[in-house]
Amino acid sequence: MKKKTTTDKQKQTGENIEVWADLVNIKDLVVALVITSVTTLGAYFIAPNEDPKPLFFGLIGALIGFVISSFLIKPKRNFDEAESEEE
Repeated sequence: MKKKTTTDKQKQTGENIEVWADLVNIKDLVVALVITSVTTLGAYFIAPNEDPKPLFFGLIGALIGFVISSFLIKPKRNFDEAESEEE
């Protein structure tokens, strides 16, 4: 069985760009980048000014931004199974 995705239709519309051999919606990518940047920099700037703490706060902020983005942006890929004849 061969699986076919609907990304061919999305590729023709021009709403997506290819990132690491996958199609990504430009709007969703920008939203995720903004959310992650804001949480990372926000956590970095509120960290105490002791040596390793800004790094750890920034990493935790990036993780929080990733989690928020993954809840807000849902996958749009649909898989349709199609029968194929193998010889």
